[in-house]
Amino acid sequence: MSISARLDELGIELPAVAAPVAAYVPAVVRDGLVYTSGQLPFSGGALPATGKVGAEVAADDANAYARTCALNALAAAADAAGGVDRIGGVLRVGGFVASTPDFSGQPGVINGASVVLGEIFGDAGRHVRAAVGVPVLPLDSPVEVEVTFILA
Repeated sequence: MSISARLDELGIELPAVAAPVAAYVPAVVRDGLVYTSGQLPFSGGALPATGKVGAEVAADDANAYARTCALNALAAAADAAGGVDRIGGVLRVGGFVASTPDFSGQPGVINGASVVLGEIFGDAGRHVRAAVGVPVLPLDSPVEVEVTFILA
C-alpha cells in the first residue's frame, strides 16, 4: 500500500509545510535520505501551547504535540522529496521536550511521534530515537521533533 493510501486509510491529512522561523530549509534530500529541520507542533500556523512540560503543559498534551511535530516533519520531507509516496520509511527521530527539572517523562512525550510514524509506515517506521529534556525551545514550544526519513 502506498503511503498516501495509508494516510487516507488512517484519516490523516498532512499539513502545509511550516515556514522556517530563521535561516534554514524545512528538509534536505541527500544520499537516499531526507533530513528534516526540527519541527514545532504548528497547527493552522500557530502553536497550540507554550511553556514547560511538567508545569504549564501536561505530558499527555505534549505527547499529542509530538505527534503533530512528526506529521509536520513528514509534510516537509514529502515536499523536499517530490511527494509522500517517495518516502519509504523512518531511520531516526530526535525529540526535544522543554520540561521542568523534575520531569523525566521525555520518552513518553516523544512516543507521540514514534507511534504515528509506526502507524503510517508499519515495519518501515521502526527507528532509532533520542528523547531529550531541555530548558527552552524556540518560541517557547513545549516540543520539537526532527526526523530522518529513507527514500523509497
